[in-house]
Amino acid sequence: MKLIVGLGNPGREYERHRHNIGFMVVEALLARARASLNQEKFAAKVGQGTLAGERVLFVEPQTFMNLSGRSVAEAARFYKVAVEDVLVIHDELDLPLGRLQLKAGGGSGGHNGLKSIVSSLGDESFIRLRFGIGKPEGPNARERVSGYVLSNFDDGERREMDALIDRAMDMAELWIREGLSVAMNRFNRKA
Repeated sequence: MKLIVGLGNPGREYERHRHNIGFMVVEALLARARASLNQEKFAAKVGQGTLAGERVLFVEPQTFMNLSGRSVAEAARFYKVAVEDVLVIHDELDLPLGRLQLKAGGGSGGHNGLKSIVSSLGDESFIRLRFGIGKPEGPNARERVSGYVLSNFDDGERREMDALIDRAMDMAELWIREGLSVAMNRFNRKA
């Protein structure tokens, strides 16, 4: 079994925010897996389906970003999913919009959701699908990060979203089917 986690914040007011791209990708994957988030446990919305011939548990933590690790760790322990079989899909400020990257392990890069997952799992070697959202530029850019991640994609960005989400789904499926190194070799090149 694989565990695919989408990071985001619960609630209608957050659903189209840049910080919620993990939720958006998981919701798109559910259609491919003929699944739905039909259970609430581990302080998360949870559902099971099949992708690339493998059983997959989909998780959307409902704890808000900073406490996401609790849901991920509880689900992984309950279903006895190895850390290397956990894929976390999250927004990434350090990649430009349109750049998607798979990687195993690494630090949190200041991402509070990842920080929480590393802390709760006690291991940072889970797989990440980093979905580039770009970052604010110019003076005081660092102070504007919070507002930026908690804002909606603009019209131009929204026009790119369907293709980018499709690409993220293809990355997740190839990771399941052929493993991390094959998926990284195929998808981590600049688009």
